[in-house]
Amino acid sequence: MNETQKESLKAKIINEMMTDYKSALEKNFQIAKQFIKITIEGKVEVLFTEKLSTENKICLYLIGKAYTQAAEFSATNEATARELMDDLGIIKGSFYPLIKRLRDKNKIDQIRRGKYTYFSIPSNLIERTLLQINKKIKNS
Repeated sequence: MNETQKESLKAKIINEMMTDYKSALEKNFQIAKQFIKITIEGKVEVLFTEKLSTENKICLYLIGKAYTQAAEFSATNEATARELMDDLGIIKGSFYPLIKRLRDKNKIDQIRRGKYTYFSIPSNLIERTLLQINKKIKNS
C-alpha cells in the first residue's frame, strides 16, 4: 500500500467509522436531560426511577457520568461500584449480578485499576440506550 492509499484509507476511516464521544453526548442531549441531572460536584441524579429497571438506572447513571466529564465536573466518565450502589440505592447482593448481566450483554465496560473496579458505558451505546429507555418511559 503506497502513501496515497494509506492516506485515503485513513480519511475513510475517520469520516465513516470514527465515533466522537462528545458528539454522541451532544446529539442525544435533549433525550438525556429528561432522565439525568448532574451536579457541579460530578454527581448524577437519575429521574423516573420508579419506572425504570435497575439495569436501566445503572446505564443512565453511567451516561450521566459521561456528561459530568464533558462538562468538566468530573475527571472521568467512570463510576465505582460503591458510587453506583450508594447513589442508586442498590444493595450489594443484587448489584453484582446486575453488573455481570450488563457486562455479559456488552452494555457497560468494566475497568480494573489496582484493587478498584470502575464502570462506564461505551460511547457507541449512548444513543441506543437513551432511545430504548425513552421508548419504555413513553409506553408506561
